[in-house]
Amino acid sequence: MKALKVVGLVFLAATLTGAVGGCGQSHQAVKGGSVSPAQSAAMTQKPAPSATARQGAEKEISTSPLGEASAMTALKDIHYDFDKYDIRPQDAEILKQNYTWLMRNPGTRVRIEGNCDERGTVEYNLVLGQKRADAAKSFLVTLGIEKGSLETVSYGKEKPIDPGHDEQAWEKNRRSHFVPIQWRATADRRVKVRPLTRGCTLLYPAQNDKIQL
Repeated sequence: MKALKVVGLVFLAATLTGAVGGCGQSHQAVKGGSVSPAQSAAMTQKPAPSATARQGAEKEISTSPLGEASAMTALKDIHYDFDKYDIRPQDAEILKQNYTWLMRNPGTRVRIEGNCDERGTVEYNLVLGQKRADAAKSFLVTLGIEKGSLETVSYGKEKPIDPGHDEQAWEKNRRSHFVPIQWRATADRRVKVRPLTRGCTLLYPAQNDKIQL
């Protein structure tokens, strides 16, 4: 009987020793004790990203290309007084905005279309429309746009934006319209644009009109 009790006690002691040792190893791993290389690799290895996750990341860093709709929206029309083709101060500000956009989108070619209201002959308005387009081009070239990237055309009174027959409609139709005819897809980026110096004067050979910046 005593022998059985002794065997039982020895077996119990061995069981308790194994349990305590296992707990000690687990505690050691949690507290930052020594871990085998295999255990360390298993703990630190991260799962590889899925194809869907990689595609999502690429979409986040990609940029949308410049499209025709964006160019048409960015370039604003300018307008003129009756029977005039000089650049008014408020329209000079619009041309400066167009200049900034063009400098930030190199490789863009633009057609400047000169338009008139319905009063006057077809021949007279074709000449006036051409002078308006040329004046807008000269302004942009003076600011720093390459002459070869701009072309001009006159539609006279043939392409009114407003079909009305009153002063409100005529004012809208006396304009230079900017149409991108070639552009290059570019990322939205910041580039250095030559600052416009206030106090300088632009001289237009066609009419000797001076515009104060």
